[in-house]
Order: sequence, then structure tokens, then C-alpha cells
Amino acid sequence: MNEQQAIVEVKNLSVSFGGSKVVKDVSFTVRAGECLALVGESGSGKSVTARSLLGLAGPGSTVTAETLTVAGQDGRSLSQRSWRTLRGKEVGFILQDALTSLDPLRTVGKEIDDSLRLHTRASGATRATRVMELLEAVGLDDPERRAGQRSGELSGGMRQRALIAAAIALDPQLIIADEPTTALDATIAASIMDLLGTLRQAGSGVLLISHDLAAVAKVADTIAVMQAGHIVERGTRDQIFHDPQHPYTRALLAAVPAGKPRFVKLSPTEEASSQVHTRDSEQKVTAAEDAGGEAGAVVRPVLSARKLSKSFAKGKHATFMAIKDVSFELLPGRTLGVVGESGSGKTTTARIVLGLLAPDAGAVELFDEPWSSAREVDRRSRRSQLGAIYQDPLSSFDPRLSVGSLLADAVSFGATRNPRSHAARITELLQMVGLDAEMSGRNPATLSGGQRQRLAIARALAPQPRVLICDEPVSALDVSVQAQVLDLLDELQQRLGLSYVFISHDLSVVRHMSDDVLVMRAGQVVESGATERIFTSPRHDYTRALLAASPLVGTQESGGGL
Repeated sequence: MNEQQAIVEVKNLSVSFGGSKVVKDVSFTVRAGECLALVGESGSGKSVTARSLLGLAGPGSTVTAETLTVAGQDGRSLSQRSWRTLRGKEVGFILQDALTSLDPLRTVGKEIDDSLRLHTRASGATRATRVMELLEAVGLDDPERRAGQRSGELSGGMRQRALIAAAIALDPQLIIADEPTTALDATIAASIMDLLGTLRQAGSGVLLISHDLAAVAKVADTIAVMQAGHIVERGTRDQIFHDPQHPYTRALLAAVPAGKPRFVKLSPTEEASSQVHTRDSEQKVTAAEDAGGEAGAVVRPVLSARKLSKSFAKGKHATFMAIKDVSFELLPGRTLGVVGESGSGKTTTARIVLGLLAPDAGAVELFDEPWSSAREVDRRSRRSQLGAIYQDPLSSFDPRLSVGSLLADAVSFGATRNPRSHAARITELLQMVGLDAEMSGRNPATLSGGQRQRLAIARALAPQPRVLICDEPVSALDVSVQAQVLDLLDELQQRLGLSYVFISHDLSVVRHMSDDVLVMRAGQVVESGATERIFTSPRHDYTRALLAASPLVGTQESGGGL
């Protein structure tokens, strides 16, 4: 195909559900060998726009356009049968959640073979050979073994590569990738984007959907920014990143934490800080107070881990060493960032710190007293000192309870209070995290992602902890909502003297939030130290590889990025 030939031509595309128009007069072109990135927050209309190119806008939708041409076909007049022929053969579709997109009961090989079986007359042997070629092309090791595995046996990056293999099986003219790297580790996400770049260079057109401007920076030729169903700005990568014209684009870029120092606000609103109130003077713990209040006194860690090791059974006669000799200290009022790929031992370490797992060796101390080695009955009275915020708050909430009931339970856990005082404390907690008191009666399932995470923070704060373990607390949020939550965590730390262990795969977030960093790989700490030293002068090859793989983080020291 000629590189100038348009694979997709869209003019004044609109999509409505009932009386609500969610995509409004959108126009764009994708040519062979070109990558167009549609960027915007949840609800901006970018995914609905992409699905409209596949005849998958959704039940009850009304799609109109002056022009809607995909791979030479007029999408305005295609039958469902024609759409099914177009999908897979001419257009490959890569979804965000590879775990749910792949059939857990079928092998990866059979998943990839489907499009070959449905759209070609190739023999079974020929198709099997092609499956091996595809698995190798997307960078999966040992293709024969991977073809026989099911999705649950693969890591997140492997599952995403398998989805890409299925999408490109028939060498489609167009590849639509909807949030293909969300929640993936930096190195895996970088390899996925490199693979999309390779496909583009081979002549495929790529439509990349993302809420993360940093993620699309490397591969996109053109970026179109969507807000409330409209494209509000478009331009080359350099134009969008270095000379944004629209206020919304500027706000999205400002919310990216790369290059922003500690406690510099990411969100343009003052919502987080204006509604944060201090409470109970005894909860305001400063580093000086923890050290005894004397200038120059030795600051004692609020949390320390010494040579933690933990293994798990793997089959009848084998064990898997999840972590080995992990040590660190968390000082009062500071944040320790923990980074590493999936399987590096971050979450196992967090669960041991929280007292949810017992280490095989080593020990955790909380405020200079034994914690991991203490009996649970002895830990119970001290549990209110240690709280946790998780990546997916909704799954950690009891679905039967309202917002107010969830907070009431947490308040009761942390202190001996008269139940009649719960209502005032719940209102105070909601205000503390920037939520309206009227939300007390709502079910958490009705809240937005950002509201749920604020509720999770409120619940964690209810028992008045002094240490919070934050395990991927913003990885599933849009960049602007992420910015608000990070600003809120910063504000709470300063107001309440909190100490954080902050676990994240996003190095930009870790750099912005952390005073010190722990780098983990294969269950071991490979490097640790002050944040700026780690990011500007990494000593371990693995740390350097992580930084190089992270969009913007790996380039900003040399003048690239934002």
C-alpha cells in the first residue's frame, strides 16, 4: 500500500446513546505507516470513536458521519456480516484488559488461530506454523510452550503480546490499540509500544487510544486531544508537548508528574488542599517529635525491615523464593518509593509489612517494637497505627455497605468512640479527602474512579494511622484524577505528619512522591537511596534499564521529554 494512502477517513462523526451525544463532529485521517493517538480522560469519547470504526459502538447507539471509510469500505452502509469480515482481516483490535479479553479456558495458540481459521483456507499445519511465527514476532520466548498455555499462566505483558499476535495475524491494514499499556510495568509497556512502532514502520496504520500523554509520546506521529466528545486540539508530537494551545491540553500536560519536584501541585484546582483539615493534635506527628523533639537528635525509623525472606510452594516438591534479604527503613514524615516489575516482590513485601503474611526469615519493627514476630492478639491494639491504600478500591469495599457504613466500621476499629459521634467523624473524613458529606448514603459502586480512591484514603485515615502502605494507588486513574489524588496524599502527609511506603510501576509518580527509593528485582533489593540520586545517577544496570524504558523519565535529564 502506498504510504500516503488513507486507511481511515472520518469526517464529522457523531455517536449518540438515546438523547445523549457522546462523540460530536469528530474528523481525522489515518494513513498507511502512520500512528494517530487519540488522548483524553475517561468519558471523553475516544474509545467510542475507535469502536465506531469497527461497527462496535454499542447497543442503542446511533452513528452518523459525512464520511466513515475504513480500509476502503464505507462504514455507514456495512451489514453486520460485512463488519465481521472487516474485523480481524483488515482491522486488528487490541483491547486494554488482556486477562478478560482472552478466553481463560482456551490456549493462547487457539485464540490466535481463530482469525486464521475464520478468514483463510489455510490447512491446520500451515496455521500452526503461522501461530509460531506470530508469537515469535511479538517477542514471546519459547513460542511452542506459550501456544499451549492459557491466559492465566502468562504474565500481564505476555497476555498483551498474545493479544497483539491475534490482532496482526492477517497483516491488517489498520491496528486499533485501546489503552494497550495501562497498568503494565515500565519495561513491558515500553516493549509493547516499540512493537506497535515496528508494525507502523512495516506499513500498518495505527490508531492508539490512551489517557496518558506520556505513553504515546514515543510512537505517535500525530496526537489528537479529546474532551467531552470533541477533538479540542491536534498536532505533531512536538507541537502538542512543547507548544500546546488549548487549556485542556495544557492541564493534561501539567498533571504529568515527570520533572515535578516534591510537593509541587499537579492539579490546577485547589479542591484537594482547600478541603483538607487537620484533626486531633496528637495525630500531627513530625519528624522532630518522633525523634524526641530535640534539634539534632537521631531520627528513629517509624518502620524498619531487616533481611525479610519469603518463599511459596510451587508444585509438590518445588518452592518459589518471592523475596530474599529485603531490608529498608522508613523515616517519620517521609515517603519511601518501591519500584520494580511484576513479580519483583513488591506486593509480597507490603503484605509482610502489613502483618498479612509471616516472613520465613527476618523481621519487621513498627515504632521500634516487634511487629512481624508479634502474636496477632498483641498486634491488634497497634493495627490502627498502620493503614493501607490499594490499587482497586472497589474490590476492597464490602458491596453491601454504603460509604458512611464503610467509614463507620473503620472509625470503630481505630478508637473507642460513642457511636453517636460517628456521623460527625464521617463527615470530617469525607471533607478531609475532598468529598461531599452527602455521599455518605451512596453505594461505592456509584462513585467515579477518583471518588472511590478518595474514599479508600478516607477509610485508611479513619483509625488515625501514622504509616500508610500505598500499593499502586493511582495506576488505574486518568492523569488529571491521578494528579488530584497525588496532591491530596502530599497535602495529608504535610498536615498530619504521615509516613508512606509508596509502591508503583510508574517511575514519574515515584520520583514526584518519594524522598527515598527502593528498586526491587526478582525478590531482591538491587539499589536504594535518595530519590534524586537514584534517578540522576543510577548505579545498577537494572535501574538504568527501568529509567530508560519509562517515557519522559528516561529522557528528561538529557533535555528530552517534557
